[in-house]
Amino acid sequence: MATTTALLTGLTGLNANSRHLEVIGNNIANVNTTAFKGSRMLFSTAMSRTMHIGSEPTEDSGGVNPFQIGLGVNVAGTQHDFTQGALQPTGDARDLAVEGEGFFIVDGDGGRYYTRDGSFRQDAEGNLVSIRGERLQGYAIDDSYNLIDGVLTDLNIPLGARAVAQATDYVRVVGNLNASGDLPAGGSTIAFGAGDGSGFSVMDGASNPPGADEMMNATSLLVELEDPEAAGQAMFAAGQRLQINGARKGGAEVPVAELAITPTTTVQEMLDFFEQALGVHDTGERNPDGATPGAVALSATGYFTMFGNTGTVNDLEISSSAVRLLNADDSIDRLPFSTTKTQEATGESVRTTFIVYDSLGQEVAVDLSMVLDSKGDTGTGWRYFLESADDSDIDLRLTTGELSFDTSGLLLTQTPISTTLDRAGTGAATPLSFSVDFAEGGEQLTALSDDPSSIASTFRNGRPSGTLEDFGIDGDGLISGVFSNGLTRTLGRVVLAKFTNNEGLVEEGSNLFSQGPNSGEPAAVTPMSFGTGSVVSGSLEQSNVDIGEELTDMIMASTGYSASSRVIQTADELLQQLLLLAR
Repeated sequence: MATTTALLTGLTGLNANSRHLEVIGNNIANVNTTAFKGSRMLFSTAMSRTMHIGSEPTEDSGGVNPFQIGLGVNVAGTQHDFTQGALQPTGDARDLAVEGEGFFIVDGDGGRYYTRDGSFRQDAEGNLVSIRGERLQGYAIDDSYNLIDGVLTDLNIPLGARAVAQATDYVRVVGNLNASGDLPAGGSTIAFGAGDGSGFSVMDGASNPPGADEMMNATSLLVELEDPEAAGQAMFAAGQRLQINGARKGGAEVPVAELAITPTTTVQEMLDFFEQALGVHDTGERNPDGATPGAVALSATGYFTMFGNTGTVNDLEISSSAVRLLNADDSIDRLPFSTTKTQEATGESVRTTFIVYDSLGQEVAVDLSMVLDSKGDTGTGWRYFLESADDSDIDLRLTTGELSFDTSGLLLTQTPISTTLDRAGTGAATPLSFSVDFAEGGEQLTALSDDPSSIASTFRNGRPSGTLEDFGIDGDGLISGVFSNGLTRTLGRVVLAKFTNNEGLVEEGSNLFSQGPNSGEPAAVTPMSFGTGSVVSGSLEQSNVDIGEELTDMIMASTGYSASSRVIQTADELLQQLLLLAR
């Protein structure tokens, strides 16, 4: 019956427009929801009743169009609008927005989700999480702060927890060396005799006796040197330690050093110990007085003699009390040597101390000494000495070499110079390798007439240990951490998901989407690549709902609903009239 059909047709209009109002109401309700993507409802016609499909024109009459009456409206479906929402700055680096395509990837209890809402915060473990606790995914770093690309994991930013240091590999030293200073006449000369002032000799029946005209030699064993105060008894015994404590070099105290005495310790090993502990460098050439720097055993007299390097900063002071023989219980057995200084080190020289850092950020002090070595028609020559008491072995010496300057006081020698410093047993990487540069950019070391000589380190890289204080996120998702020691290190990378069809995603509520049958597989890519957008730190994407458009649509839906209700009302009136005819 035609009137009944009109009732049902009007009903479809009521249903469709009420559904339309639901969509509009949802859009308006989420006008302030972060990164909300509005939807629109689409309608389609219901199946029509076909009275006649029409006919084509003939010779006798014209064509007739189809005769059809519609049966109402259907809801065809909804479509998400994934156009970009406006970005609102927040000033908080943890707030992220995607400018362009792409979705943040998060993991929660229900699995993996995708979102445009970047209002992330740190949880108790330093993970970046959403308001509901889903963890932001991206690329993490290894222990050396290198990105591990291709493996998605929770992004963690432990402010105040992670520590980092940087080892020094470059030092710059500048200043001026006094070219008019005095040339050296020689280095320190110190004789070591026995406690009573005599020389040392080897006991009778020694396993390693000296030559016929020798009292002892470099190969003699320490445990076979005779005690001058007790004939037939050894001065040194296995298990004792020879300690240097209180010696001075260039006015500065030399670090305490010890040599463990064993049954096979030789005189030469003791002499090597003195050279290392006192920092006497083998320069490969004789001093101006003809002596070769180093410690020697005078076999004929039984004395040990130390010849130091030139320059006043290398002048040695070793009193008899500065060398001690210790027992196993750390008690002092005796002062085994009587020392006599016969010559002081001379020559223009200067020393500076600078700090470098090992791989753990520990401070390591390094001494640099410069000594005038030569003067000539082509300029001056200076010898450098690098030493460190923080070297993990006894040896203070790092390296030595020569620098040449022209007649204008400008450096001729190619720099920088490279050296290494032993850090064994400290937990840091060993050796610590670094270079010292004397000429870089506008700064350089000169050799002009200016009393006194003066040098200093003006730059060195490397940093002590520091904790993570702040971080920032670049447009390509790279997370950079700023540490309290001034270093900047990579902490990870935010990764975006890209879908072939965004509208195929399934909305899960709480600003989350999941992969749908028609969305395609997600591709995890670096922001700003493969058509994805950039990450904007310190901003949030706003809802893309146009409130004016929604209010207009609401008027249209309300009008459609009212009009459909009038159709039902009119059909009802017609039915009432029909019933009256039956009376």
